[in-house]
Amino acid sequence: NVPDVFLFLAMAESNFISHAKSGKQAVGIWQFLAPTARKYGLRVDEYVDERKDPYKATNAAIKYLKRLHKMFGKWYLAALAYNAGEGTLQRAIKRAGTDDVMVLLDPKKKYLPKESRKYLAKIVMLALISNDKRYRVSSELAYILTRGEEYDILPVKVKGAELLDYVAERIKLRSSFLRQLNPHIKRGFTPPDVKRYTIYIPKLKYKEFVANYKPSNSYRNFVVYKVKKGDSLYAIAKKFRLRVSSIKKFNHLRSNLLRPGQKLILPVAKKRKRIYKVRPGDTIIKIAKRFGVDPKKLKAWNDKKSNFIKAGEELVILY
Repeated sequence: NVPDVFLFLAMAESNFISHAKSGKQAVGIWQFLAPTARKYGLRVDEYVDERKDPYKATNAAIKYLKRLHKMFGKWYLAALAYNAGEGTLQRAIKRAGTDDVMVLLDPKKKYLPKESRKYLAKIVMLALISNDKRYRVSSELAYILTRGEEYDILPVKVKGAELLDYVAERIKLRSSFLRQLNPHIKRGFTPPDVKRYTIYIPKLKYKEFVANYKPSNSYRNFVVYKVKKGDSLYAIAKKFRLRVSSIKKFNHLRSNLLRPGQKLILPVAKKRKRIYKVRPGDTIIKIAKRFGVDPKKLKAWNDKKSNFIKAGEELVILY
């Protein structure tokens, strides 16, 4: 129930460039700021930026525009609020004493910022051009959302922490092209904190996906590591039993330079669970040393406040 003309709002915001970024840090086709994006159900974190997902971001924009329409009562006011912000528009209406569009856009009174005044005019201009038979490419406005895509695309579910390169290999598609279809995935793999995650593939590859994709058996997981003062790539790699080259690859690093506070994605091995039966003479320290784990963590895994254990007791060990 949002008018088709609002597609031109997206065109005015970003020219339909999914990786568009403004000086104010608004991102994607619909130019969401991160707090607003999260408010309307989009993930923005170390793993993904769903403001760059044209489908999820469009659904979020629809929710936002409907809310603005409910708040202000008119679609042109919803468009102005989308660009200028709810508070800015409310103050402008209060100063003008009316919500009449011609009054609000008065360049002499300057009730709204210059950018916002031009913005509504730009949407109207784009809509008029699109409806002119001399320029119109299609009778369906919605086609412009996917006008730059080489193929029709479909959403499919893959497992969490799945490499896009692996999926591309299974469906015989160039890895670079699959990454291009999924600009919202930051590091080349799906978020590790969910069981399944949606990615997009060409419609032509759907049958191959159904026939050939099986979740990888990789024991890989990913953790976020915050760089501390004095850290080096070599020290971090040694601590997590990784290659320096792997850390650089997953974080798109061209050099070995790090800065305190920088966040790194580390492709660590998933921990395996083992039930260990305590033998006579065992201690927490001895068992922890045997399995290469921290004694404090061993106690935490087993809800122990002291080091007391007894023969025959079963302990959970993650290693």
